[in-house]
Amino acid sequence: MKTIQMNSLRKMSLLMVTMFLFSACAQNSKKEVAETMVNAPTVDLHTAVISGNLEAVRQHIDAGTDLNGKEPFGGSTPLITAATFGKKEIAQALIDAGADLSIKNNDGSTALHAAAFFCRVEIVQQLIDAKADKTLLNNFGATPRQTVMGPFQEIRPFYEMLQQQLAPMGLQLDLQEVEKTRPVIAMMLQ
Repeated sequence: MKTIQMNSLRKMSLLMVTMFLFSACAQNSKKEVAETMVNAPTVDLHTAVISGNLEAVRQHIDAGTDLNGKEPFGGSTPLITAATFGKKEIAQALIDAGADLSIKNNDGSTALHAAAFFCRVEIVQQLIDAKADKTLLNNFGATPRQTVMGPFQEIRPFYEMLQQQLAPMGLQLDLQEVEKTRPVIAMMLQ
């Protein structure tokens, strides 16, 4: 009888020690997770992109912010916005963090469409290197390459309108440079 009680006592002690160790490990892992969580910055991701705040963009990436969230005005993702405004370091950070390269804005344009149209050579190359799909069509039935294929003089008023509308947000376009760069972009996208 004493043997049965001793075996039961040992089993109970072993069970208590095991439970204590598991609960201590569980608490320790919760503590580690809490210590490694990164809070998103107070500036939203789209504002960080437009303002060129790479550090805030990196904080959003580290905090797990949705990198593919669309802004309400034109439906652009942070990557499309970076391509539009020529923020090449931010575009690369978003690409490296796994931003979706094929998401389209309200006009059906991807980041590659935007980078091509606004003649952002470096960003076009970054997107090509990341295997962005060059064959996707926007809502007007054009591939990224086709957005830069027509005569510049026919599309110049559209660039001027966009420049005027988006200048308060920081869009800068040198129309002479755009005219000169459009054939280069077209060659890159062959």
